[in-house]
Amino acid sequence: MSQKHILLIDDEEHIRTVVQACLVNLGGWTVSIAESGPQGLVIAKQEHPDAILLDYMMPEMDGIMLLRELRQDKTIQSIPVVMLTARAQLNDQLEYAELDVLGVISKPFEPQLLTAQVANMLGW
Repeated sequence: MSQKHILLIDDEEHIRTVVQACLVNLGGWTVSIAESGPQGLVIAKQEHPDAILLDYMMPEMDGIMLLRELRQDKTIQSIPVVMLTARAQLNDQLEYAELDVLGVISKPFEPQLLTAQVANMLGW
């Protein structure tokens, strides 16, 4: 089985650092990093990752705007997305479901459990 590749899109540096360390060290996965929605969209189109871990609240382009862009582009619309966000209320989750989000991991999250949660949601 080939090594999994995750694109992490989050504007908070400390979150990116912790998540990347977890996914690389515990999951053995390759992780690409984007600090904004627009940057994440470019990287998704260039690298076609196996999955995207996406924050909701970001400046410029929030997670929902990015999801809509992803879902409209035939070359990347099938990339599975897991939300990593503080916005995990029922109405938010209904909106995520409409955009085919596989799951939601609430911030703050437990670093030791993150890789297993992501793997479970993605069926890995």
